[in-house]
Amino acid sequence: MARIERVIEKIDKMGKKHNLGALTKMSDDPDDEVRAAVAKSLGQISSYDAGTQLIPLLRDAVPAVRSAAAEAVGKINAKHCEEYVKKLAYADTDPEVRRIAHEAYEKIRTPIF
Repeated sequence: MARIERVIEKIDKMGKKHNLGALTKMSDDPDDEVRAAVAKSLGQISSYDAGTQLIPLLRDAVPAVRSAAAEAVGKINAKHCEEYVKKLAYADTDPEVRRIAHEAYEKIRTPIF
């Protein structure tokens, strides 16, 4: 098993154990696969802090990381990330990021009456 696969497996276990502190430390890893895995694992932790940790990943330069973060926001219903996801849904340069962010936005958006 390659090093990156072992790291991603470890990240997944951290998410299942809700180990927010360890995931936070890995969220600025130079490897985009690691950052995407961190975003995905944060989607297993339904807390305000997990949503807050997703915000920098929603701004990542790599589309796969942004889409993983947007999907995670939708999974944990992180309403405090609504404006960030909305921006991705309507203005991201990558069509796949826009699609995933739009789905997440529809899950979390605050209805206006």
